[in-house]
Amino acid sequence: MNTSAADSLQLPPDDRDLSPHTGYTRAHWEAAADGLLRAAWRWATPGGALLDLPGRPSGSGVRSDGLEGYARTFLAAAFRVAGADGKDPHGWLGRYADGLAAGTRTPGRTDAESWPLILDHQVQGQPMVESASVALGLRLTRPWLWDALDPDVQDRTEQWLRGALRHTPAPNNWYLFPYSVAGFLESVGRGDAETARARERALELLDGWYRGGGWYADGDGRAFDHYNGWALHLYPVLDAHLAGAPQEHSPYGARLREHLESYALLFGGDGAPLHFGRSLTYRFAAGAAVGLGAVAGHTPLQPGVSRRLLSGSLRYFLDRGAVDADGLLSLGWHGPYAPATQRYSGPASPYWASKAFVCLLAGERHPLWTARELPAPSEGPDHALALAAPGLLVQSTRADGIVRLHNHGSDHVRPHEGESAAEEDPHYARFAYSTRTGPTAADNAADNHLAVEVGGVRSVRRRIHPLGTGQHGEHGAWAASWHSPVFPQGAPPLVPGLRVDSVTVARGRHELRVHRVQGAPTGARLVQTGWAVGPEEPLTSQLHGLYGWNEDGDDDDGAAPGGLADELRAPHGTAFTRWARAPRLSVGARRPHLLAALATLTAEPVPAPLEAAVTAVTAMTQESVDALDVRWADGAVTRISFIPLSVEYVRGSAVTSRGR
Repeated sequence: MNTSAADSLQLPPDDRDLSPHTGYTRAHWEAAADGLLRAAWRWATPGGALLDLPGRPSGSGVRSDGLEGYARTFLAAAFRVAGADGKDPHGWLGRYADGLAAGTRTPGRTDAESWPLILDHQVQGQPMVESASVALGLRLTRPWLWDALDPDVQDRTEQWLRGALRHTPAPNNWYLFPYSVAGFLESVGRGDAETARARERALELLDGWYRGGGWYADGDGRAFDHYNGWALHLYPVLDAHLAGAPQEHSPYGARLREHLESYALLFGGDGAPLHFGRSLTYRFAAGAAVGLGAVAGHTPLQPGVSRRLLSGSLRYFLDRGAVDADGLLSLGWHGPYAPATQRYSGPASPYWASKAFVCLLAGERHPLWTARELPAPSEGPDHALALAAPGLLVQSTRADGIVRLHNHGSDHVRPHEGESAAEEDPHYARFAYSTRTGPTAADNAADNHLAVEVGGVRSVRRRIHPLGTGQHGEHGAWAASWHSPVFPQGAPPLVPGLRVDSVTVARGRHELRVHRVQGAPTGARLVQTGWAVGPEEPLTSQLHGLYGWNEDGDDDDGAAPGGLADELRAPHGTAFTRWARAPRLSVGARRPHLLAALATLTAEPVPAPLEAAVTAVTAMTQESVDALDVRWADGAVTRISFIPLSVEYVRGSAVTSRGR
């Protein structure tokens, strides 16, 4: 364990009898909450209304950041005290009551304590986000905090919170912030037509964003990431749980249960959540859905598995420097790492990690805490699972506990946005992500990418169009998509007719990556990259050309001349390493051009060479039909056709699985 984190948080000794995998118990979670709160409160204003944590301000400004510090830590304190039936040995609630009184006295003023007003999302709208944490904190601690407030403070608080109901949220999970505010106001007898409208509108949108399989899009586009767990599932299910509402006829608990069936696979054997999507500085908040499922009873997971995932994630970050020498959560992943943050991230943003402490609502005698820890799904047999709704492919290997995600469906491009390389986001644009690697920064060469290089400018991947997913034999799965390569400013944004169709097939530790490139202009080159790893990491990244990447220029296998195999270097590194490199293949483009490569990321000490995994590749390439047969070393054949898309698994002469 990171000694400074253990000391600053004052964690108790490990309990390896009850928790053989992590050593953590409920007492560790309580101590972690107390330690994080203790450190953050050192930076409070005299009246306690703002927690002005040190660091660069967010785009919303210092005052909003101070409110963020108050609200997000309040959520941790509320889970801590409510889970202990009101026991508050450190007096947290008194501090938050004082801060509430000071912050709501004259909202909008620029004195030392006043909270900013809640306005529309495009006009310094961050306070709307924080209003949900304030409302949930008050709802969770009502008997001990809200009910003890002076009526004047209650009225002022209501008026400030109603700003969330009267202004426009961002067109995504933000609609659940006024929903949560309205839920609190109704729970204390202050509901009306305004609160009812806010709740109805949020659920109406949420139902429209549901794509099936337990997965929501974060808005009207195709953004699927950790916001599913720490926002889109959390707010409605927690609301119903706190209201004691029957769930028999509500879809939200059932959706959370189904979500956890696949989401539980996205934590590595070392406890790490998948490094994918935005707001990754919230870190162990990735476990919030797991904890909520256990608390509310909407989970397919055994209690020992739920605790393994929750505590594994918490310990993963505490052991790797997420808490600095002052006991504060830094902006980053392990330690500080700016490329993993967004413009809206400020010094207190990481404290949305407080959502993970929802697990403390399970009392000390709850099976979540009394059952013996069990292995995580990634510690079981190798698996590959296709998720049709989000267009994702999950692959894990027991030998090293690495979970990989192949992205053929999540792009974080809003419906009204056109194709623009200026908005490329490495945390969505790459073809693959994992629990042991992060994407290279936007100012470095891209890992896990298929680029079309025109005039020395390499394309990026923005809007992703899913083509299908499916299982592939007994232990494999596949996912497919297409995209229009776009080019950064200074180059033509689009090449007419240029299109890339892509298929990933996962089998064991192997990733078969197949692309069909159409419309590449004369002189273009195609560049495929693999996983980015650091020289000090015990990881091996391999990439082997199977078809279309011929190095010596021999066209007998259909390859275009001028092929090259080397590596790219990323001096900016990743969230896991200060400096990174990744294998790379490149070749001159032809029209159309069919490409196949085999890639792996593994922590095995001496991985077998990729050349031994595939014994033969047979292709049929015409102007109207592109198809490829890949024969594996065990005799199975993967057959991929692009027009129309078809992915088949052939054992002997029989087709055992097929997808379109």
